Amino acid sequence: MMYFYKNERVALFVDGANLYATAKALGFDIDYKRLLALFRDQCQLVRALYYTALAEDQEYSSIRPLIDWLDYNGYTMVTKPTKEFTDSMGRRKIKGNMDIELTVDAMRLSPSLDHIVLFSGDGDFKSLVAALQQNGRRVSVISTLQTQPPMVADELRRQADQFIDLAELEAQIGRDPGTRPARPERAERSFNNRRGESRRPPADPVPFEDDLPEEV
Repeated sequence: MMYFYKNERVALFVDGANLYATAKALGFDIDYKRLLALFRDQCQLVRALYYTALAEDQEYSSIRPLIDWLDYNGYTMVTKPTKEFTDSMGRRKIKGNMDIELTVDAMRLSPSLDHIVLFSGDGDFKSLVAALQQNGRRVSVISTLQTQPPMVADELRRQADQFIDLAELEAQIGRDPGTRPARPERAERSFNNRRGESRRPPADPVPFEDDLPEEV
């Protein structure tokens, strides 16, 4: 159950990689148009920010169509290039953590907000939630307890003013599997988007996140 006041100024902060992993663990895809509509109906939605890292050195990234669609359809995109490194065991790793960017933006925007909604289960955000609350802001966390292990850190869930289980929102924001769009047949379609030669029109169906970078 979600509790919002109609006159509340609300912003959504979406940890893209974390939300994708949570929805995938629950077995459904998110319809981002329905997600915005849900919150617009519940409150005064000021901003919806989506955070994700991108592998800029790749000619084609399967997440690029999603980024383009969100950018055209009511979301503020915050991205940065992923970083590749080798760990102590000699294994190749991709780093794509957006915690700092999300935290800075939340603190910067908080004076203009009444309620912050965090789509993440990462326990590292506990201090952010506490700081926002000390400034008089309500904070809701959206993740899930319905997986084994739970996707939300216990300390984050306890700190939040309101915890909303993503599983309970499936009927309201989930996409019908039968409407999943086909993948582009050629990588050039997304590559051209990056170069600004061919943009996905706003009316296109929401693409899906298939290969998000690992958070380290």
